[in-house]
Amino acid sequence: MARLIRPEGLVEYDSANTEMHALAERRLAGEAEDTLILLEHPPVFTAGRRWKRDHIVWTEERIAAAGAELRFIDRGGSLTFHGPGQLVGYPVVDLGPRPDAMRFVRDLEEVVMRASADVGVELHRSDVQTGVWAGPSKVCAIGVRLMRMRISLHGFALNCTTDLSWYDAIVPCGLAGEGVASLSQLAEREITVEEMAPLVARRFEEVFERRLEVGQRDWPVPALAIPAAPAG
Repeated sequence: MARLIRPEGLVEYDSANTEMHALAERRLAGEAEDTLILLEHPPVFTAGRRWKRDHIVWTEERIAAAGAELRFIDRGGSLTFHGPGQLVGYPVVDLGPRPDAMRFVRDLEEVVMRASADVGVELHRSDVQTGVWAGPSKVCAIGVRLMRMRISLHGFALNCTTDLSWYDAIVPCGLAGEGVASLSQLAEREITVEEMAPLVARRFEEVFERRLEVGQRDWPVPALAIPAAPAG
């Protein structure tokens, strides 16, 4: 048994990040179940531990003027974007005393590939990079960290109806010359976060062999008082 949390609206990054870490501490102490959080953020760029200065194309002032934030965080990887129209998943999972972090990442990729196939979009892994791809373009970024070498933090970001022009501000994941894409772009129809969230949850249950019980009432972080994901 695991818990599914699916807040409505856009959830501020700092609040979600704080609660994710607190939830991981409770999971480590045996005071919480494995949990999958599925949500959307307002525009924010996050820089993991492998970021470099030249991965940020825009100045911080320009990022702020455009209505986005920049946060430096404790996950692996470099820079990515989160924003409306993107399904962000934070699996807070106990991987046991001898965790296989790469297997965990590959399982997350499998979840996303199966859910995308459910809407008619065939994606693939890369032999040399993490994430889920359509040709040379990344559709889903993945970056994780293990707390105390056991509990997973952070997760994946799947572009559904994301405004891809935000990626002009950075070198996505620090991979110069690689593109980004969205499910809607690839399918040539609108594929929303609302459509993908239950598919991702179902495929997560399948891949990780855990039944998800909805526990949104326990989510302490309020969403912003604006709708999640204008379509298009």
